[in-house]
Amino acid sequence: MVRSQTYEITFAGQAGSTLRAEFDDCEVTVGPGTTTLRAELPDQAALTGLVLRITGLGLEVIDMHLVAPPAEGLRLGSRGGGTGGWAGTCAA
Repeated sequence: MVRSQTYEITFAGQAGSTLRAEFDDCEVTVGPGTTTLRAELPDQAALTGLVLRITGLGLEVIDMHLVAPPAEGLRLGSRGGGTGGWAGTCAA
């Protein structure tokens, strides 16, 4: 059985409310000059679909990486950081 994996995809520009609505199924974080989506995806096809959604809107992907799952026995928040404010998942 394949487990879903969590990805973070950052694109150039700060998403306004209209653009954030395009990704209402994702966790969205807007930073200085960038927007990051965090998505828990079931497979590579879903990842490809999300990237195509981003690029189809004319957005430039500047970073994409797999978020490593917590080490076995390591509790989230054990260093005071918790989950960094991420609260949901994204279904592409």
